[in-house]
Amino acid sequence: MNTYQRNAFTYATIVAIGGFVFGLDAALISGTVNFISQEFSLTDWELGTAVSAPGLGVLIALPFAGYASNLLGRKRTLQIIAALYLISAIASALAPNYLMLVAARFLGGLAFSSITLASMYIGEIAPSKWRGQLVSMTQINIVIGLSAAYFINYLILQATNSGAAWVDSLGITQYTWRWMLGSEILPALIWFGLLFLIPRSPYWLLYKNKTKEAQRTLRKIIPEQAISQKIEEIQISLQESTEDRSVSSQLTEIFSKPMRMILIIAVTIAIAQQSTGINAILFYAPTVIEQIGIGTNAAFQQAVWIGLTSVVFTLLSLLLVDKIGRRSMILWGMVWIIISLSVCSWGFKQARYTLSQAAIAELTEVPNVERLKDLLGVEYQSDTEFKKALIDVLGEEDARNFSSLLLQKAAKMNALLILIGILSFIAAFHFSVGPIMWVLFSEIFPISLRGIAIPFFALITSFTSYLVQQFFPWQLSTMGGSAIFLFYAITVAIGFIILYRYLPETKNMSIEEIQAALRA
Repeated sequence: MNTYQRNAFTYATIVAIGGFVFGLDAALISGTVNFISQEFSLTDWELGTAVSAPGLGVLIALPFAGYASNLLGRKRTLQIIAALYLISAIASALAPNYLMLVAARFLGGLAFSSITLASMYIGEIAPSKWRGQLVSMTQINIVIGLSAAYFINYLILQATNSGAAWVDSLGITQYTWRWMLGSEILPALIWFGLLFLIPRSPYWLLYKNKTKEAQRTLRKIIPEQAISQKIEEIQISLQESTEDRSVSSQLTEIFSKPMRMILIIAVTIAIAQQSTGINAILFYAPTVIEQIGIGTNAAFQQAVWIGLTSVVFTLLSLLLVDKIGRRSMILWGMVWIIISLSVCSWGFKQARYTLSQAAIAELTEVPNVERLKDLLGVEYQSDTEFKKALIDVLGEEDARNFSSLLLQKAAKMNALLILIGILSFIAAFHFSVGPIMWVLFSEIFPISLRGIAIPFFALITSFTSYLVQQFFPWQLSTMGGSAIFLFYAITVAIGFIILYRYLPETKNMSIEEIQAALRA
C-alpha cells in the first residue's frame, strides 16, 4: 500500500467510525428498557416512543442531509453530526425526566443521517479499486457498534450486581441505565476530534469552484500526474449531475411507467427489510430474550451473542455477494428468515405458564407476594394471558417491574429452540436483506436519479423501522411472542413473493445492463 492509498484508507477509516457510533447509539437503549420503564413509570406507548425517538429524528434529518452536505461540505456536516451524537449521549445520560430523555434521543436521531454522508464522502476520496471495500467499512462498523453496545450493557449489569465498593462509589448501581447511555460519550468525542484530521472532499471543493484546495486534497490521495485528469473527470461528473432538474421532476420520473419495475423492487425491499422485525429484536434484545424465561442476567448475556452473530454474517455477506449474487442471497435469505421466525413463533405457541407454591415462595423481591396465591397452580396458555393475570393481581406497575422474574419462575417452554431461532434470524438478516438492500439501491437506479432515489427509499425503510420500534412494546403486551413472530414471518413472505417475481440478478452487470434488464 503506497502513501496515497494509506491516506485514503486512513480518511475512510476515520469517517467509517461514525458507523460504530451509530450502532452503539442504536443498541445501547436495549439494556435500559426495564430501568427507564421503572424509573419513569412508562406505559407501553411511552416506552416505544423513548426507544423509537431516534427513528423519528432521522426521518426529519434525511431530507436535509444532502442539502447540508452541499451547502456546508461533507466534512463540516459530518462534524456537526458527530457533535449531535456527543450532545445526545450526554443529555440522555443526564436526562432528569422522560420528556428530556425522548428529546435527547430525538437529537441523536438527527445524527443517524451520518450513514449516507459517510458513504458519500468515502466514495469521493477512495481509489476506484478500493471503493467498494472502503464504503463497506461503514456497514461493518455498524454491526461492530451493535455488538459493542450489548457487551457494554452486559458488563455494566454485571458490575451492578457485583456488590463491589467501587461500583457503589461511582454510582453505577444507582444509575445503571445512565452509565449505559453515557458509555457512548467517549467514542462520540473521539470521532468528533478525528474528523478534524480529514480533508474536505475534492468533489465538494470543485462544486464550490475551489480548485486550488481541491488540488491540495487530491495530492494526498492520488499521484501528482493524475490530478489534472481526475479534476476533469470530477468536473464532467458534476456538470452531468447538476443539470437543472427539480426534485419534483425526478420524483415524477421515479413513479413513471418506464420505472415501474424498479419502483416495485425498491418499495418492496425497503419495507420488507424492516418488516422482518429486525429493529424490534436489536433495540429490545434483552427484553425479547427475557420472554423465554431465562432471567435478566442471562438475557443480557445472550444479547452479546446477537451482536457477535451480526458481525460474523455481515462480513460473510460482503465477502460472498459478488460470488453468489444479489437475487440468490436475498431470496434464499428471506426463506431463511421466514423459517427462523416461524420457529420462534411455534416455540412461544407451545409455551405454558404456571406458578407453583415453591416458585411463589422464592419470589422474595415481590412486595406482598401473597397476592399471587390466586394464580397458584393455574396453567396459562400464552404469555399474554399470564401477563394479564399478573396485572389483575399485582397492578400494572408491579407486574411490569417484576415481569422478567415472574416469567422465569412460571414459563415452561423450549427456550433453547427459541433462542436458536432468534440467532438464526439475526444471521439470515445480516447475510441477506440487511446489507444487500444497499448494494441493490446503488445499482438499480439510473445515475441521473440516484441522488434523489436512494434518500427517498431510505426514508421509506426508516419510516418502517420507526413503526416497528414504536409499536413493539404494545404488540408484546397485546399480541404476545408467538403472534408477533408470525406477523413478521407473514410480511416477509409477502415481500418474498413480490421479489421472486420481479427481482433480476444484477451480479457482474454494468449499470447500463441493469437498466436495460429492468426496463425490458
